[in-house]
Amino acid sequence: MMLLKLLERLDRERYSPMVISLTTLGDIGPRIEALDIPVQSVGLTSCLAGPSAFVRLLRIIRQFKPDVVNTWLYHADLLGGAAAWLAGVPAIAWNLRNSNLDRDKTRWSTRLVVRVCAAISHWVPKGILSCSDTACQIHVKLGYSAEKMAVIPNGFDLKRFQPDAVFRSSVRNELGVPDDTKLVGLMARYDPQKNHGGFFEAAAVIRKAMPDVHFVLAGTGVDSDNQVLKVLINEYNLGSFVHLLGRRDDMPRLMAALDVLVSTSYGEAFPNVLGEAMACGVPCVVTDVGDSAEIVGNTGRVVQTFDMRGLAKHVVELLCLPPDEKLALALQARKRVETCYEISGVAKRYERFYEQIAQGSE
Repeated sequence: MMLLKLLERLDRERYSPMVISLTTLGDIGPRIEALDIPVQSVGLTSCLAGPSAFVRLLRIIRQFKPDVVNTWLYHADLLGGAAAWLAGVPAIAWNLRNSNLDRDKTRWSTRLVVRVCAAISHWVPKGILSCSDTACQIHVKLGYSAEKMAVIPNGFDLKRFQPDAVFRSSVRNELGVPDDTKLVGLMARYDPQKNHGGFFEAAAVIRKAMPDVHFVLAGTGVDSDNQVLKVLINEYNLGSFVHLLGRRDDMPRLMAALDVLVSTSYGEAFPNVLGEAMACGVPCVVTDVGDSAEIVGNTGRVVQTFDMRGLAKHVVELLCLPPDEKLALALQARKRVETCYEISGVAKRYERFYEQIAQGSE
């Protein structure tokens, strides 16, 4: 999504981008193509497809003859970086988007790729972007080149994400709950690091304090077909108070409807959902992972990873604030996004980064 937002704002009079997907076009590919930007995929969907996919990748880069190649995520950093280097691209940049590489939470193959990237980071890329300070520090400790590191945070569209009373009402109508119902949300795909189980643990505590609160979850795999989530809902006796909405394309509407957004993750670098919620004037209660604490600042609450009781306590505290304090906090949250993470300013930082590494290669 950050790549899409960046391409939407890239100065097309100065830059002619092309996107290559190592796997398939996925959901984002057609949206990038709609910007009149060419998108190609090389079909790396299995280990057996690796050699032929790499040859296609190398051929595409040689034909396009880019001034800069910016790869995103570990496998693209390794394979895309190698292909760009073999193709003679003068300026190669990597992009780090992760901050958790614990052995019990990360595949061994990914950890191996990270080790290789750390070793070759001193000579393949001209620059290495990280979306968070925390991720930057973690990767330097892993052996990545410190002098090549630069941090550019994710950015958010303040026109797309903003407070909206109509959205608040329409979402409650969709859920079949009264207009004054408090909604606590978790907007995250189904993934172990998102810690949905922890969210339900906190939800049970919140409901004991405030029995009428409802819980809204959206994201790929977070729907009624997910048997693990259904078991958790029953285990914590949450029943009809939980709404599993699955993957949605109306996130600005859902965000604006919430009273509090929660992030229970134990592995994040820079969670986009925090900036989106804050732009809608929604305070966040988050675990202290990645740059989450830095993002929310004094506009939300932060707890230690896995402290779900502490998280629940802060959610109840925010839900019970007097109206004037709620409004003040909402304004502060939106102002923080406007000041630190507005998408046009972030896109300009990317452009300056590309110019710097391109000039350094001349």
